[in-house]
Amino acid sequence: MQIFIESGIAFIIAVQSSMGDWLIAPMRFFSYLGNEEFFLLVLPLIYWSVDSALGLRVGFILVTSNLFNYAGKLIFAGPRPYWLSSHVRALWLTETTFGIPSGHAQLAVSVWGMFAAYGRRIWVWVVAIIIIFLIGLSRIFLGVHFPHDVIFGWLIGAVILWAFIRFWDPVAAWVGKQTLRQQIVNAFIGSLLFIALGLGTWTLRSGYQVPVTWLFNAQLAGTELPDPVDANSTFTSAGTFFGLAVGAAWIMSMGGYNASGSIGKRAIRYVVGLVGILILYMGLGEIFPRGDGFIFYLLRYIRYTLVGWWVAGGAPWVFVRFKLAELTKSL
Repeated sequence: MQIFIESGIAFIIAVQSSMGDWLIAPMRFFSYLGNEEFFLLVLPLIYWSVDSALGLRVGFILVTSNLFNYAGKLIFAGPRPYWLSSHVRALWLTETTFGIPSGHAQLAVSVWGMFAAYGRRIWVWVVAIIIIFLIGLSRIFLGVHFPHDVIFGWLIGAVILWAFIRFWDPVAAWVGKQTLRQQIVNAFIGSLLFIALGLGTWTLRSGYQVPVTWLFNAQLAGTELPDPVDANSTFTSAGTFFGLAVGAAWIMSMGGYNASGSIGKRAIRYVVGLVGILILYMGLGEIFPRGDGFIFYLLRYIRYTLVGWWVAGGAPWVFVRFKLAELTKSL
């Protein structure tokens, strides 16, 4: 591993010095296209206002890929380049987790790959592949990932994408034969499996001490300090998964949500839906205390369950109720 780290640092320094500072803004833009927050804005837009079937797929692959990335980071516990070398410029200032695998690279393959697989057109695949490559390159240029972090993220993302493409239809058919109560119970069991995986890997590093040199170099770079062992992400993914599943099951029990309609109605749905997300996400974020421990994790799980439920079921119900959308027989 040391040879990858040393050669990676040399490569990043060469890339940053040779490509020029004019690329900082474009690289930050492409990096944002692989950001979790970006997908959280795009997911509701797709599900509410473009194509509900695609939106549902994107939602589930997003939370699943996010959980596996969290687990992978804890298993490998790899550093960020600028934590090791003060010669690497940190041009993206908000990273506190371990480096490998790259979450941006992994989510890019998972989500942009899902767009391409669903579209089933060559030009969509070409665009997706270009975006995926540029997102990975941006993480290296910005000094927050080694090349092997990005490559490993791409590989994991590809495996998750393959699994979703291969098993989505048979799993959906199996779920469709269950009652609403059975679907809710199975969704809760699925979220518990998320928690088991997340906490299982978290225990591997629960006593981890961040090296002083990592802290010093991060402080020297002017970035947030490393805080790579945090169990909260597990409950974020688990709660969101449970909420999405319950919301989707609930709206399906009423006939399913149809994202078609006039441009005006689609725009209104997105704005109204985002207001609901802000109330649940930011409002509950202000009310619920944050920290580590059972009560904090439970409140985070509840908070993200409500957000996931609102996206998949609550908001669509409001749209139908106020005649901004219609129900359909299937998604």
